[in-house]
Amino acid sequence: MDDLPDAALALRGGLHSPAQALEFVRWLAAAWTDRPPAPEDGFPEAELALAEARLGFPMPAALRSGYALFGRRDDLTRNQDPLLPPSGLYVDEESDGVLVFREENQSCAFWGIPLAELDQEDPPVVLSTGRDWVPFLTRMSLAWVELALTEFLLGSPHYDACELPAARLPALHALHTRLPLPDHPMWASRDDSPIRWYAAPGRLLRHDGLGDLSWLHAATRTRVGLDALHADLPARWVG
Repeated sequence: MDDLPDAALALRGGLHSPAQALEFVRWLAAAWTDRPPAPEDGFPEAELALAEARLGFPMPAALRSGYALFGRRDDLTRNQDPLLPPSGLYVDEESDGVLVFREENQSCAFWGIPLAELDQEDPPVVLSTGRDWVPFLTRMSLAWVELALTEFLLGSPHYDACELPAARLPALHALHTRLPLPDHPMWASRDDSPIRWYAAPGRLLRHDGLGDLSWLHAATRTRVGLDALHADLPARWVG
C-alpha cells in the first residue's frame, strides 16, 4: 500500500498558510484524479477583476488565489455543495453582510466571509442554513481544503457511506490518521455533528458526528480498496 496516495503524509507539514492549503489541493488533484491543476482550471485575472468591480471591493487574497488555481475544476468544486463562479458571488445583507461564495445544491446552506473581515488576507468563513451565520472555519485557506476534499470525496467513483456503529470507532482511529483540519460543523446537524477528516494510503474518510451511528463517508483509490475498507469497518454501507 506504500504506493497509494496518503493525505496524512501530504499534510504532515500542517496547514499553517494559504500556500500550504493550495499546495495540498494541487497534490489532491494529482494523486487522486491523475490530473494536476492546469492553467485553464482557474478563473482568469480579467474575470476575477470583473467580479470585484461588480461587488465594489477586492476579494481577500486567500479567496482569490483559490479561484485562480482551481475554481473551474468541477470535480473538486461542484459535486455536492458547489462553489459559486466569480460572476455568482453576492452579498447577503443580513447580519451586517456576508460575501457568499458557496451554496448547498438545493440552497439549504451557504458559506461566506463576513464583510467586516474582508480586509484580512486569510479571513474566517461562516455558515448559514437560512437562519443566523455561525463560525465554520477560522481561515479561508482551510475552507478551500475542506471544499476540495468534500467535493472530490462525494463525487469519487469509489465512494460509499454508512452509519458507523460506536463499536467500530476504535478501528476507525487505529487504522487511519486524523488530518489537521479543525472540527467544523455539518450544515445539516451543525449543533451536534462536528466533521473530522481521516486518511490512510488510498483512503479518504469524513466522519460526521461523535456518537453511535454517526455518518462516515469514504472514498478509496480503487474498487479493491473499497472492499478492504468494508472489511476493516463492518457496517451497513449504503453502496
